[in-house]
Amino acid sequence: MDRDRILTPRMVEGMIAEGHVIVMYDGMVLRLDSWLEKHPGGRLAILHMVGKDATDEIKAYHSAATLRLFKAFRIGRQPAGRWHNTTPPIRGGVYRKLEASPSPALSATVTDAEDDLADDVSTSSGSYLFDENTRLASSVSSLSDCNSDVISVDENPSPLDKTNATEMRKRSAFVSDSDVEGLCTDEALSKSASESNPPPNMSHMTKAEYTDYLMQQEIERDLKVYPSVDPIVQEEISRKYRILHQKVQDGGFYACPYIEYGKEMSRYLTLFAGFLVFLRYEWYMTSAVFLGLFWHQIMFTAHDAGHRAITGKFVPDTLIGLFIADFCCGLSLGWWKSSHNVHHLITNDPASDPDIQNVPLFATSAEYFKSLVSNYYDFTFYWDAVADFMVPYQAYTYYPIMGIARFNLYLLSWLHVLSDKASSLGGSKAWWIRPTEIAFMACYWFIFGYCLCWRTLPTWGIRVAFILLSHVITMPLHVQITLSHWGMSTSNLGESESFPQRQLRTTMDVDCPAWLDFIHGGLQFQAVHHLFPCVPRHNLRKVQSLVREFCKETEIPYSIFSFYDGNKVVLSRLDEVAHQAKILITCQKHMAETGESGLH
Repeated sequence: MDRDRILTPRMVEGMIAEGHVIVMYDGMVLRLDSWLEKHPGGRLAILHMVGKDATDEIKAYHSAATLRLFKAFRIGRQPAGRWHNTTPPIRGGVYRKLEASPSPALSATVTDAEDDLADDVSTSSGSYLFDENTRLASSVSSLSDCNSDVISVDENPSPLDKTNATEMRKRSAFVSDSDVEGLCTDEALSKSASESNPPPNMSHMTKAEYTDYLMQQEIERDLKVYPSVDPIVQEEISRKYRILHQKVQDGGFYACPYIEYGKEMSRYLTLFAGFLVFLRYEWYMTSAVFLGLFWHQIMFTAHDAGHRAITGKFVPDTLIGLFIADFCCGLSLGWWKSSHNVHHLITNDPASDPDIQNVPLFATSAEYFKSLVSNYYDFTFYWDAVADFMVPYQAYTYYPIMGIARFNLYLLSWLHVLSDKASSLGGSKAWWIRPTEIAFMACYWFIFGYCLCWRTLPTWGIRVAFILLSHVITMPLHVQITLSHWGMSTSNLGESESFPQRQLRTTMDVDCPAWLDFIHGGLQFQAVHHLFPCVPRHNLRKVQSLVREFCKETEIPYSIFSFYDGNKVVLSRLDEVAHQAKILITCQKHMAETGESGLH
């Protein structure tokens, strides 16, 4: 097999149509079929990269040692010039088979390379680009310049472009505030959308059409604010991002400052000692506060371990993460990686990012109004009566639900370790993760549930109060997790949008004095973190200045707010989507009463 031959886009399309997993990286065409089920991070993030040039994503998530092994999966080279990204099949991309497929078979050396890559992942770097998820939507982008309000689509689109045209009509925008009463009249509907320049006969739209209109408005707003998604513009942004990445590497920012962990260990031990001392003297509620603060603080280190940002090696960092997350906190590190890696790659995509899939409690995009198939959870988030009741009040239920969010994480953790997603690693060299998680989480519940809550706390009233208080104390962590994304864009500008622009468009940073970094764990720099996921969080403040320069040079807006203002942004987003939902709910009731059709 000639691994240096040029594979045209049409040839690659034919291979993908046959079911092969083809990803472009650094000028090479990789076939990752046999590696799909062996990757310790899962399979679905690979599937989200099929048909795309994933050079920036791959380099952001892998060490130099791991990157060198990717060439073993090469089956050819890209043609000279820009690669036109296509929508992965997992998100609805349509691909045509070739009459006579040139798809080459991998030679035996690829199988050998898989073992080498697995060894490297397990002992050196631990590749986490590729996770495990699925999506049923699509978008191969053919968009206008950012200064235009028009989205251009070829007059004779290919099946891929037709997929894009459908996708680009989806996504949300904000509607102006108005009283929900009487919203189904032509006058009220016109008024509620007047600031968005609504199309004619808006009152006669169906629910689906109105939802599509809201999502299209958000696309148009983003096109005005962010650089053009023209491939030439985005290629230049990618080029500058790679220069920036090199500066981060040359500056030594990937080196872990272990002295900072020494300081943090002192803080963790002090909080845990406070929990034990107050428990010994039967100051139960004070003890609960210290336990909650211990959980809040130590999970930041679990986050580092999950990104291999401590030792840079898979096995040590995984063991550290499992001890902290599973044993100390009762939460599955495997579940967190499974969702978090996909979140990083396809941030704020309503159908793909599990971090914003919270219907019926919350909706951050109008796309959920039509019911949406999640390709992470592999089921449909139906817009039902519960959503009708909860979402209109989501700005008011946000903080109370964040206060008890940890209980939901327990459930998700056990569902993960007992699911196929966890068991899929059984045939890989990371087979030991699942049994370790089950053992550690069982130990947590024995110590916390039986030894502490049942045997040590004297009454049911104290037990309930202790559990609630210790868990509510962790609320700032859950608020911070959602703060960086829930107020940002959920639109899809197409496959031509570069990795750095999408991350900066969907993520905000939180501004605070350096002495407050310990409260946020250093993870208030989420935009910086999304650009460089494996940079230790203690170095993110240093990298921030480089990112600011990059944003100024590329004219990509850098979103940064104080913690207070960031909360206002999120609440405003929740309130406006709630208002959109009220319009639809009110009009549906009107239709039921009058039998009229249209936006009712």
